[in-house]
Amino acid sequence: MKIDEVFKILEQEFMKYRTPVVEEVGGDYFRVLISAMLSARTRDEVTDKVCRKLFEKVKNFKDFEKLSLREIERLIYGVGFYKNKARYLKRLSKLKEVPNSFEELMKINGVGRKVANLVLSVGFGKDVVCVDTHVHRITNRWGFVKTKNVYETELELMKRLDRKYWKKINRLLVAYGQNVCKPVRPLCSECKIQSYCKRVGVKIIHYNYEKIKRLC
Repeated sequence: MKIDEVFKILEQEFMKYRTPVVEEVGGDYFRVLISAMLSARTRDEVTDKVCRKLFEKVKNFKDFEKLSLREIERLIYGVGFYKNKARYLKRLSKLKEVPNSFEELMKINGVGRKVANLVLSVGFGKDVVCVDTHVHRITNRWGFVKTKNVYETELELMKRLDRKYWKKINRLLVAYGQNVCKPVRPLCSECKIQSYCKRVGVKIIHYNYEKIKRLC
């Protein structure tokens, strides 16, 4: 697979789509951590709306101490597993700063490998590979990797990808996965990298009929 050409195309295509919420707050360690935690199992537009509301009330970890669990639940209602996430956010009041190491981030309740790597990549600018369901699905669909889960994908991508792409891959493939290379009905007919893709597991090519109607 000509991965350099693929990434060049993905960078161009990315300009058409909305930047993932966590990427929008890049550099603000606190907001990156909170946004990443809330984004799990949640559509990006919902995460964005909830984060905007939450950050009006919460500026730092200490502010979670001032809010009751019920108040936090109301503020983040709409994200997946909001009650569990409310408990995790409440516990963050004990933190003084966002850890900048994978090991320390993983000690935080509600933080898994994806969130930890996202914070290190987007927040601290470290060269790590962040793998979510989009990255796992698409790289396997390409035939670039052949893995069973996100952890295996992370390890394999670290072996196979040039380091210059480590920080980019999550941002690019989340956007592409939400808009073109979708889980169930991938729009292969619109995909600019289809000639590089083996379409592993794709049985039917779907079309954007609304777009076709507009062009007719």
